[in-house]
Amino acid sequence: MKSPFDAVDGSPLTNLIGNSPAMVEAYRMTRLAAKSHASVLLLGETGTGKELFASALHHLSDRASGPFVRVNCGALTESLLASELFGHVKGSFTDAVKDRTGRFEAAHGGTIFLDEINSTSSTLQVKLLRVLQEREFERVGDTKSVSVDVRVIAASNCDLAKTVAQGEFREDLLWRLNVLPINLPPLRKRAGDVERLARYFLNVYNQKNNGNVTSIAPQALEAMKNYNWPGNVRELQNYIERAVVLAQGTELESYLLPTAITGDRADAQAAVFRPTDETSLVREFVYNRISKAKEDADDLYKQIVAPVERELLEQVMDNCNQTQTKAAQLLGINRNTLHKKLQECGLGKSKVEV
Repeated sequence: MKSPFDAVDGSPLTNLIGNSPAMVEAYRMTRLAAKSHASVLLLGETGTGKELFASALHHLSDRASGPFVRVNCGALTESLLASELFGHVKGSFTDAVKDRTGRFEAAHGGTIFLDEINSTSSTLQVKLLRVLQEREFERVGDTKSVSVDVRVIAASNCDLAKTVAQGEFREDLLWRLNVLPINLPPLRKRAGDVERLARYFLNVYNQKNNGNVTSIAPQALEAMKNYNWPGNVRELQNYIERAVVLAQGTELESYLLPTAITGDRADAQAAVFRPTDETSLVREFVYNRISKAKEDADDLYKQIVAPVERELLEQVMDNCNQTQTKAAQLLGINRNTLHKKLQECGLGKSKVEV
């Protein structure tokens, strides 16, 4: 039996990629919700695109000509968040040197998106409940009520029903927010979308980084499809950009992906060299190469490490215009250590900044 929602347009929304059944359902619910003025609650893990869906809701609604205001409730303390949301009057606290308009006032006639709503304190939840019920509030330090015409879209990366049961979230606020819930699926439940997203980001980061990676090796693609993606689309996006930066050819190969995705396991010798700090893209490339050393290698350093280290130093020095200080900073090592390594590798003279 067909659902009555099947007649609603399920095509992808602006800036959103994917047409898996779970995403089609989210697109349909978004288009239905956009027609109303009711509050919407976006539920999904970190990295599933909650802000993109909130933006789509706003731009599909009759409030599209009004402001779209974003607030990350988890990024501020209770006092700062109260001032950010509702504004304050001069002298209401130490740093309040002048009156300030809050985000709710700024969103008048449009939409306000409250991300990580689950992180708000009980005191702030009471104030939010009043805004939702009465569409009015007071600025911090003021007694005069301010009325606003604003649509509220909230988002949470956890089950709010559980936080209510734990006494960490007001049940009445949940019912006010949860008029139109939209569940955003994690990437692991979006069959077929991994490849679409990977190719999309490949194009994006080729342009951004002057890359020329035009294809994805079958083994690399299969590994990505089988990976669980705990960080969802944001994690995929990060790894595609890293692969584009590190690629030496026109194909995204498996060695450019973290071993957590490919399932590769280096032997005991290679494991010694695997870094725990993955902040350096160059180091990630070097250690992935090391993990592919033969099991019967008698001299791992001579066969793998030394040639790759020389190549790494040569490229970094070229990129830094032969300036040792800049190269040492990029590599995250002491300048004297770099100088010694350059001598050991037989590389030419370089500039030394004093």
